[in-house]
Amino acid sequence: MRDIHATLMRGGTSKCWVFEHDALAVPGRGVDEVLLRLYGSPDPRQLDGVGGATSTTSKAVLLSPSARPDADVDYTFAQVGISDGRVDWTSNCGNCSAVVGPYALRRGWVVPTGDVTEVRVHNTNTDQLIVLEVATPGGEVQEEGDVVIPGVATPGLGVRMWFVDPGGRTTGALWPSGRRTDEIDGVPVTLVDAGAPVVVVPAGAVGLTGRESISEIDSDPALLARLDGIRRRGAVLMGLATEPAQAARATPKLALAAAGVPGRSDLTIRMLSMGRAHPALAVTGSIALTLAAREPGTVLADLVSGDRDTVNLDMDTPAGVVSTAIADREGRTAVGVWRTARRLADALLALPEGAPTTHAERPTAGAAHAA
Repeated sequence: MRDIHATLMRGGTSKCWVFEHDALAVPGRGVDEVLLRLYGSPDPRQLDGVGGATSTTSKAVLLSPSARPDADVDYTFAQVGISDGRVDWTSNCGNCSAVVGPYALRRGWVVPTGDVTEVRVHNTNTDQLIVLEVATPGGEVQEEGDVVIPGVATPGLGVRMWFVDPGGRTTGALWPSGRRTDEIDGVPVTLVDAGAPVVVVPAGAVGLTGRESISEIDSDPALLARLDGIRRRGAVLMGLATEPAQAARATPKLALAAAGVPGRSDLTIRMLSMGRAHPALAVTGSIALTLAAREPGTVLADLVSGDRDTVNLDMDTPAGVVSTAIADREGRTAVGVWRTARRLADALLALPEGAPTTHAERPTAGAAHAA
């Protein structure tokens, strides 16, 4: 057995194990192999590991101080497959991004500066700069707070995240197909890349209201198969795959969109992640939806009210209303959203010597900007 240092943290509506890069450097074994063995994959229960057996609790965050002049921390995200024996490195997780600031402050990689400290994060999956505003009252590092967000029953340390100039970080273009509306399987869709690539589908175009529960969506295998087919063909149009079968499991995501609830929200969103309905909303997906909703010609443009505020967006999700905002940061567009974070445990994870066969989906150099 080999001991691996790790910290379990909740970021937004996800849980992730946080590793420092060097901790996963095991001689003779690749990082994918190490993660799968630690998490207990492939196994739908992840019984012989520390994975949580759901897409929102089988995540890994790899961190190190950054050598970049515009960043304090380098952050790499991994979606650890549960049953398929794969690790997907093709996207970022916005919820898990929230843990980076508190972790860096606790480790002393960033020194508090007043009541709020900015932690500049470089996400290596998407080459995205994320500026985290973390509460440090009186210049002191805090691990508790009183901020409440939809989908989390208890308060936590508030972290405001700004995704700076997020358009085209994965594909190279905000509208990867060159159009604001495409048609797939007879369904109008918007393909947008900001924060993460997302295929946006009007719920009514696939026979839904957009207000279906998680269980209603997940219990319909024919619907899930159709939506995944649309998602995979969208990946081809976005330049993320040469054929639908090659589309990564985690990228792009798919969002079902409908009109919002008057007086409560601008849009109603049901997002799918890893083939199932997301219990709340992928934060990176919310960034894409925010930019797409303000642009004419997208499938979202007809769903929001004509007099809607184009700076703020309220999205109804299964967990409640998620709000985003658009601001200017040093001449660059930034999309902001509040999350909370909490450290749950520091641990030594026991890595057995043997490991199952793995299949990685790590992108090759430059793949993040493939046309």
